[in-house]
Amino acid sequence: MRTKSLKKNRINVVTLGCSKNVYDSEVLMGQLKASGKDVVHEEEGNVVVINTCGFINNAKEESVNTILEFMQKKEAGEVDKVFVTGCLSERYKPDLQKEIPNVDQYFGTTELPQLLKALGADYKHELIGERLTTTPKNYAYLKIAEGCDRPCSFCAIPLMRGKHKSTPIEEIVIEAEKLAANGVKELILIAQDLTYYGLDLYKKRNLAELLEHLVKVEGIEWIRLHYAFPTGFPMDVLDVMNREPKVCNYLDIPLQHISDSILKSMRRGTTKEKTTNLLKAFRAKVPEMTIRTTLIVGYPGETQEDFETLRDWVKEMRFERLGCFTYSHEENTHAFNLEDDVPEDVKMERANQIMEIQSQISWELNQAKIGQEFKVVIDRKEGNYFVGRTEYDSPDVDNEVLIEATNTYIKTGEYTRVKVTEAEDFDLYAEVID
Repeated sequence: MRTKSLKKNRINVVTLGCSKNVYDSEVLMGQLKASGKDVVHEEEGNVVVINTCGFINNAKEESVNTILEFMQKKEAGEVDKVFVTGCLSERYKPDLQKEIPNVDQYFGTTELPQLLKALGADYKHELIGERLTTTPKNYAYLKIAEGCDRPCSFCAIPLMRGKHKSTPIEEIVIEAEKLAANGVKELILIAQDLTYYGLDLYKKRNLAELLEHLVKVEGIEWIRLHYAFPTGFPMDVLDVMNREPKVCNYLDIPLQHISDSILKSMRRGTTKEKTTNLLKAFRAKVPEMTIRTTLIVGYPGETQEDFETLRDWVKEMRFERLGCFTYSHEENTHAFNLEDDVPEDVKMERANQIMEIQSQISWELNQAKIGQEFKVVIDRKEGNYFVGRTEYDSPDVDNEVLIEATNTYIKTGEYTRVKVTEAEDFDLYAEVID
């Protein structure tokens, strides 16, 4: 006997995947709230919207498992309706409709008005920056562009997100002002490709001008750059970074590999020499810059020699922050035509080697911070510690600063100055400076 959920007409938005998906869920929730809907994020509700990720195998698996989990709840009468949106739905809608037909409806990444209609809401074009943020109050993601024009062989993002489309500067500034008015102090700029920002609207790479406008927003203390591309990087951004204290000395620039033969097959449009020179130019221009990158090992045709080139280069470049992924063979990408010839255990072994090297580098860099003072923002309290970050660290992916809470009280979201007393591979321990 089916029993109807008690929380009638409450819409629960479930978010999977990257920060771009977090942003999209927040926009969806803002639209729903503007239509007078009762909407929550990952809490109980009788109507469920799952915002899926379809990037690599693990993410796709998590998305499918989440859909199946909510279908069981629907069968048990715990929820009434389940809608699926996001990248997985954009990429595999016909397959999903066939395999999991009892989902009420599937929507792609560009079908927000249709999704809202299915939820009994109207799409309000006049809403600029009206979002229900799901991150801690002190920081928020700010998406400045959608889609990607790069031809990277391994990447399915253009299939799911379409061509690059920049958001006008005026709209981004309005959104930033609204976030600041709600207590946000840190803006994390995101896009599939920050480097390309403005080319479609202004016929030039315009990230630096956007930053010049955003630093004027009252209440914002930090602006952080995520997901730049090495080819065509606008170096005037570094002038703004040097000149404006609000722009964090931080850049997330996924480089993927460094062996010339792999870079060519990946269609990255660069070489080992060009990439190395670019990073040296970054460090010469902004000596305090923290560079975060991500790498892929086990790409089709990656030989032991290619891997050793990458491994030795990681040792040489001493990245402050680094993540490493194993290659995922994705349908309809250019690399899918190649043989996925690196065994899974070899991929894992190579990824582990890179991360062991990075762990040692991070430990050494952190040891040098002992005794130094930093400005830190407090994101949360966990157990006996307040957990914060320096300007050199992004939420969820980077190092954290732990401050004992026994004799100290710091308000979440506040900035404070600390002195580092101890350091581990990926964590710093500090005390507040009176």
